[in-house]
Amino acid sequence: MVDVEKAPDAGPREEPVRRSDAEGCLAVAVRIPVRVVVLVLVVPVRMVWDALVVAGRFLRDTVLRPVGRALAWLGRAVFVWPLVGLWRYVVVPLAKGVGWLGHVLLVVPAVWLYRWVLTPVGHALAWCFTRVGEVLAAIGRGLYAGLAWLGRYLAVVPAVWLYRWVLTPVGHALAWCGRQVARGVGLVVTGVGFVLYWTLRVLLVLPALAVWRWVLAPVGRFLAVVGREVADALGHAWRVAGHLSRAVGRFFATVLRWTVAEPARWVYRSVLTPVGHAVRDTVLRPLAEAGRGARRAARQALASARHSVRQARADVRRMLFGEPAERHPVDRREPSAAEARTLGSSTTALTKD
Repeated sequence: MVDVEKAPDAGPREEPVRRSDAEGCLAVAVRIPVRVVVLVLVVPVRMVWDALVVAGRFLRDTVLRPVGRALAWLGRAVFVWPLVGLWRYVVVPLAKGVGWLGHVLLVVPAVWLYRWVLTPVGHALAWCFTRVGEVLAAIGRGLYAGLAWLGRYLAVVPAVWLYRWVLTPVGHALAWCGRQVARGVGLVVTGVGFVLYWTLRVLLVLPALAVWRWVLAPVGRFLAVVGREVADALGHAWRVAGHLSRAVGRFFATVLRWTVAEPARWVYRSVLTPVGHAVRDTVLRPLAEAGRGARRAARQALASARHSVRQARADVRRMLFGEPAERHPVDRREPSAAEARTLGSSTTALTKD
């Protein structure tokens, strides 16, 4: 069945506490003057900051970045490329030559000496030392057994007897005396500590607690409210100053656009472009055509002069050495199968003859 009865009320619903109600009248009284003062102080700083940012970006894009690229290319050309060439064409070949020479002069003789001289000698010495070590080990085991027996009956047994029947009772007596003395000293120290505790509590702790509770805590809460409001005011003023700085920047950009950029563009488009086209069509193109014609005439004159010089040189060679022998063309194509068989039979006949 469905319960149609009304559920009992759990209690009155709590209203959300607003920040102003929680903070009290002190925060509300401090907030407005602090925000006004901070706004007046922060707006010039934010505008100067935005101007410096714009100038820095312009300087970075127009001066620092090209200069950096030029310096990087100059550094590569002056330092990196010579060092790479020196490493690739001087140091590496020289190192390979020195390595090959060291391998031939040092490694190969050392390997031969190790393999055919030192290894047999080392094996022989190891065999000799092994046999001598076995003999010395046997002698050492015998000496150790004898010394161990003597030490057991001359030192260990008397020491165990002395510890069990002399030192242990004396130690127990001294421990009991020490415990009694420590108990007495503990009682004295406890009494002195109790007196000092209450003396310090009455003279230092309770006054310090009162000062903290009734002086330092209220002052700290007041300073915390003031500091929080100052921080909030700084953030709010910085954002408002950013909007003001953006508006001022847009105003100056619009003024520069309509006073400098638009007139300059109109002058370029309406005055300089037609004048430039007229100068190009009336002066530069005829000059270019004349230059190209002169260049063609000069090339033709040079070609005629070279042809005349070649003809004169050929005539002088012909007068001095006569007509050159005629050159017969050589058949460079591959012979066919029939020609190859004919050539082979001719070569065989000549060989038999």
